[in-house]
Amino acid sequence: MNKFDVIVVGAGPAGLLAAGRAAELGAKVLILEKMRTEGRKLLITGKGRCNVSNSAPINDFITHVFPNGRFLKNAFSQYFSEDILELLNRYNVDVTLERGGRYFPTSQKSKDILDALLKWMNNLKVEIQCGFRVEKILVDEGVVTGVRANGEEFLAAKVILATGGKSYPATGSTGDGYELARQVGHKIEKPIPALVPVETKGSVAQTLQGLNLKNVNAVVWINGKKAGEAFGEMIFTHFGLSGPIVLTLSRIMVKALQAQQKVEVTVDLKPALDEAKLDKRLQRDLNEHGKKHLINIFRNWLPASMIPVFIEELGLDGEKECHQVSGKERKQIRHMMKNMRFEVSHNRSFKEAIITAGGIITNEIRPKTMESKIVSGLHFAGEIIDLDAETGGYNLQIAYSTGWVAGQSFSK
Repeated sequence: MNKFDVIVVGAGPAGLLAAGRAAELGAKVLILEKMRTEGRKLLITGKGRCNVSNSAPINDFITHVFPNGRFLKNAFSQYFSEDILELLNRYNVDVTLERGGRYFPTSQKSKDILDALLKWMNNLKVEIQCGFRVEKILVDEGVVTGVRANGEEFLAAKVILATGGKSYPATGSTGDGYELARQVGHKIEKPIPALVPVETKGSVAQTLQGLNLKNVNAVVWINGKKAGEAFGEMIFTHFGLSGPIVLTLSRIMVKALQAQQKVEVTVDLKPALDEAKLDKRLQRDLNEHGKKHLINIFRNWLPASMIPVFIEELGLDGEKECHQVSGKERKQIRHMMKNMRFEVSHNRSFKEAIITAGGIITNEIRPKTMESKIVSGLHFAGEIIDLDAETGGYNLQIAYSTGWVAGQSFSK
């Protein structure tokens, strides 16, 4: 008979942590995974390197989580970054701390993380059935009794939904869990793509395709008002803007685009210099190289691929000698360096979003156990919950911590 103590729906990081913890406590655990293999999305995280977690302390960590990072304070106090690192170390996975407090496997292979978690499952005798799509959560008088998958009933007193969100649907994250939760009475905050690139109007971004900028500052403007900013790295693509700081700011942009508001991004290419200092530098360089052509001196200021864009956008004569550049032209150059502006037309789809914003609203979940306040014995873990974070290992840690807490709720 298909009878278990705990059924986990989804074999991603949240589901594996939930199953492992419940099994450690003596539970007979079944994981049902609709894909043919486990951890498909985990394998592609961090461009295949897997940003395992972040070294930030709890109080700092929760400031990087939206819309309500404080919901996770209890979960993080039970299971946090040092705990997942210790588990990986047990299975001979070394990690390296990189800039921004980001932990990566020293091997640079996400497969090593998945293999370690699956060895843990194997040692704990967790049963994993791939190719099983859960169609319904079985509930009797407000208490969970199991699930139905591929037409079969699987019974358990605890069910943990860890189906992921809607980002990277090819890995199995197609939003199934939202519908399962809705069927038993949960409210869902509309899922939207988060940590997602954006498309821009005009041809400037496309012209600069492939250019990677470091140490720049980007500001998002919504209907002309400043709505957010981020410092770091960005990249131009064939459709618009991407890279860490654009992904971080995308949450603001996607919501504004959905509300049909005007969204613009300005990029400060010289954030270390204020307007006055930058003007002095431009003036000095133009004076020192008075006989050189303007297009040649631009090489001291900008990446090569950006020079023709500046020349064209500002209507400058690149062959003009530097001593002939007017104060007005210098001001235009300075302004564009500090405020290179792009109007955002669309965000890219869930296919390119690293994470999903939205999901099961947190005020219907008990933060100490991840248990539903509506259905007894039903728990949630990972991206299915209305919690998302910036890049840097934060989202995976949310998955581990909520998964572990959901599994911890099992008691013989």
